[in-house]
Amino acid sequence: MRSRRISYLDKEILKELRLRVEMNDPLYRGLKKLAIRGKDLQAVPHVLFTMMELEVLDLSPARESCLDFRLPLVPPSIGRLINLKVLVLDTNDLYTIPKEISLLQSLERLALGNNYLSSLPHGMDRLSHLRSLHLGNNKFEAFPLELCELQALEFLDLSANLLVAVPCDVSKLVNLKTLLLNYNKIIQLPDSICELTGLECLWLGNNRIKSLPRDFGNLVRLDWGYRYTSSMLENNPLINPPIEICRKGPGKINQYFEDLDAIHTISTPQFEEDEFRANERYSVLGKGEEETDHEMTDVEENQSLSIKITSPTDSE
Repeated sequence: MRSRRISYLDKEILKELRLRVEMNDPLYRGLKKLAIRGKDLQAVPHVLFTMMELEVLDLSPARESCLDFRLPLVPPSIGRLINLKVLVLDTNDLYTIPKEISLLQSLERLALGNNYLSSLPHGMDRLSHLRSLHLGNNKFEAFPLELCELQALEFLDLSANLLVAVPCDVSKLVNLKTLLLNYNKIIQLPDSICELTGLECLWLGNNRIKSLPRDFGNLVRLDWGYRYTSSMLENNPLINPPIEICRKGPGKINQYFEDLDAIHTISTPQFEEDEFRANERYSVLGKGEEETDHEMTDVEENQSLSIKITSPTDSE
């Protein structure tokens, strides 16, 4: 009796969930979308994960009035929804993500922002169709290296985390157009970031960056001089180049480094030669002065001795 009753309840819940599926969301027009809100987030029905027809699943509180109800975890059964293209799990109480998420190989957009994540499960590099990944406002201390294998990625948000470095392999993200790294603890950028010539939006503000890579001016699609919101470098201790130059865009940054190279090329060899000759001359002069000082000291001592010897005779 008990198993039949559960089966009946599951069917009723499944029927209700299917009635809530919509296909007219302007953001995902034509896709089968289900959104779970409010109290339902704290006890997501397990039968939901049998709805293999779903293409968009939104398990985010979304509205401020729903923030008291958050998803505490994502069950491994999420891996059954193999037709999902969009999975939204923003603003929950998630500390981990099950490795079964790597089975969602049709996924194009994954939103995990505003959680407590510090790592991602192994196998994320299997999400070969993923174009948009939101990881902002979490607890990442290291840039997840598997993300560098997601070559279809166009949008990556890792803002407001605890990152101190960006891996050299970031250059593998050849289709990346937007990269958000603001509000971290990044000290230095790898030279390889300059290979991401498709970047149109790059936010680096509120970090600890003192110097930009030499070829940073290659990122010509960043129209900083015209649309400053396409970049953000403010609140960094920038020295090379100064923030005043950076605000003028990649063109001016490139010119700054070219001028710097020209100055070094022209002046450095001559400066080094002049410095060597000056040091050599100083060394010779120094020796001469020392000898002169010794001679003067000897003369003074002799004069003093003479005075002491003749003094009694003079007194007589």
